[in-house]
Amino acid sequence: MAEEARWYVAHTYSGYENKVRESILSTVKNRNMEDQILEVEIPLEDSVEEKNGKQVVVQRKVFPGYVLVHMIMNDYTWYIVRNTRGVTGFVGPGSKPVPLTDEEVRKLGISSAMFRIDCELGDSVQITNGPFEGSVGEVTEIRPEEGIVVVGLSIFGRSTPVELSFEHIRKI
Repeated sequence: MAEEARWYVAHTYSGYENKVRESILSTVKNRNMEDQILEVEIPLEDSVEEKNGKQVVVQRKVFPGYVLVHMIMNDYTWYIVRNTRGVTGFVGPGSKPVPLTDEEVRKLGISSAMFRIDCELGDSVQITNGPFEGSVGEVTEIRPEEGIVVVGLSIFGRSTPVELSFEHIRKI
């Protein structure tokens, strides 16, 4: 089975987040690693500040000193990110990076681009994880901004909608 890309958190020097992001993306492009390091994000939020007596909306970093990297973790990708100028390490015990859970990723609302799915409304899918693993149903709703797909499963002879993470289904 091919490795699955997950979101990891890299710690950076404060103020270096944008430089780190650009450096990683540049390295990925130069080394043709687009299939291993998919995205680098800096979560931002709108904040209202007062400047010159007027209220203005500015974007602030949600987690100063951190960047989020959507990647397939292996020795090579670990080395590329870890040795990017301005990166001090990954979040996790010792030198072992720990990926964010699907729920943490959804709560961060990083971007809808992170949720890639190759099925459409009406497609038949098989559930690959959780209590309904192995069950087959029909896609009735797709919510890419949340990473959720609703699948109609036949339970006790009735179609019952079940919300699932994109990662937990496979198109048949």
